Amino acid sequence: MLERLLNSKNIMNKIIFIQGIKKLTFAIIFAFLGPFTIQQAFQNKDHQFYLYVLVLGVIIAGLSITLGFLGILNLVSSLFNDFKNKTDS
Repeated sequence: MLERLLNSKNIMNKIIFIQGIKKLTFAIIFAFLGPFTIQQAFQNKDHQFYLYVLVLGVIIAGLSITLGFLGILNLVSSLFNDFKNKTDS
């Protein structure tokens, strides 16, 4: 169904659309991985790597938010053909 939608007309920029889907996929994966890592860090407060695991979890959670924002931005720009042409100045 997605292929038929992409091949129907040239309504959107396919490359940017696929990049947006990939970014959103990674954002969803990191959205589950980040809080899990943070929870594991808080369960092992006495461990010597507590702070490193906590920082890693916060970085993963921030990366999830950033990738989600960029993925949605790519999807919207591909659907509305909002890409810049280098000849237009």
